[in-house]
Amino acid sequence: MPVSREELARRLRVAREACGLTQEDVAEHLDVSRPTVAQMELGNRAVTSLELDRLARLYGRDLREFFMDDFQGHDALAALFRADSDVAQQPHVVDALRNCVTVGREVTNLEQLLGIDREGGAAAVYPLPAPRTRWQAVQQGERVAAQERQRLGLGFAPIGNIAEVLETQGVRTALIDLPDDVSGLTMADPTIGVFVVANRLHAAVRRRFSLAHEYAHGLIDRDRLGTVSRSTERDDLLEVRANAFAATFLLPAEGVRQFMAMIGKGAPSRQRTEVFDEGGVVEASTRAAPKSQDTQMYDVAELAEHFGVSRLATLYRLRNLRILSDAEFANLKEHEDVGFGRAVANLLRLPEIDEDAARDEYRHRFLSLALEAFRRAEISRAKLGELANMIGLDSNELPDLLHGIGFGDTDEPFQVLAPPE
Repeated sequence: MPVSREELARRLRVAREACGLTQEDVAEHLDVSRPTVAQMELGNRAVTSLELDRLARLYGRDLREFFMDDFQGHDALAALFRADSDVAQQPHVVDALRNCVTVGREVTNLEQLLGIDREGGAAAVYPLPAPRTRWQAVQQGERVAAQERQRLGLGFAPIGNIAEVLETQGVRTALIDLPDDVSGLTMADPTIGVFVVANRLHAAVRRRFSLAHEYAHGLIDRDRLGTVSRSTERDDLLEVRANAFAATFLLPAEGVRQFMAMIGKGAPSRQRTEVFDEGGVVEASTRAAPKSQDTQMYDVAELAEHFGVSRLATLYRLRNLRILSDAEFANLKEHEDVGFGRAVANLLRLPEIDEDAARDEYRHRFLSLALEAFRRAEISRAKLGELANMIGLDSNELPDLLHGIGFGDTDEPFQVLAPPE
């Protein structure tokens, strides 16, 4: 059933209010007057196709949503803005999020055009009751992390490119410049699925932890639609649960113990066992050389590099696994706090984590889908240019790329649309 002008006007108003925008905000974005926006939302003025496209981008929506029978007043982006008004007040963050959602929707659209089934790679759901205590939150997070590792067939090995692992599960990932106290955020959108974001301004090892943390929200807290993770709210039970998940997901207990055993550390100073048969018991015991099992900072640095996490996260994990005593933990943490850990890592010439490749792979995959859709004549040349522009491909690069892979005449005019404002 066609959508009337009055119904379209109502939907535009609902979408604007869901994002917490005023008519003045919209007027500035469209470069029109506020009364003009008011007339649009009253149905007294027609909305041009260009204006509607810009409004859809502004509201983080798919243009087609405004013409669907089951139009939803609230979506993941709106839920995120409601969850954290501070984030919603930062234009560069909001613009980056809108662009991420737009790109995510375009990826979904391309997959549908190409007949790619994402159901097999859809992220799992672990519906759990809200934890009542910190202990329960930790137990839930660790249990789900172990189950998810098993489901993904990761065993006890380190996770290489975590963004790639999440992408294989249909989880869109992105890096955005966020306020320093915001480590990441999660959106669950019915059209693009789960979208997790880490703070680009944080160190690579922290971003890895943040992506794992946000993945927990996507697996367990999907009904919340939008979640913002702030360091000031680490005592929140859902944040405690997500942190416990991230620590276990990145540093599996058995994997940590195997690594420590490989370097000859982590065993009790004295071990005792009994061999039983029906006639009696034979005892056997051994004692490690004094101080031979003491964990040193270079052990921590190697373990942290092996699993791709920070030395501080490694220290907490070792203490929680009872490999470090409270006294050992306090001593090593003090060394880390004064910079000794970094000095040891530099001395050992341990490589820095580089997650930038994950972003390049996502960019390449997006462009590959667009090229395939163009090859099959599922999208126009102009649309290909628009998609390429979304990921920062220069207008002069694409014709050469098309020529290099045998797609048509490079002399043909190539239209690249302006990037979304």
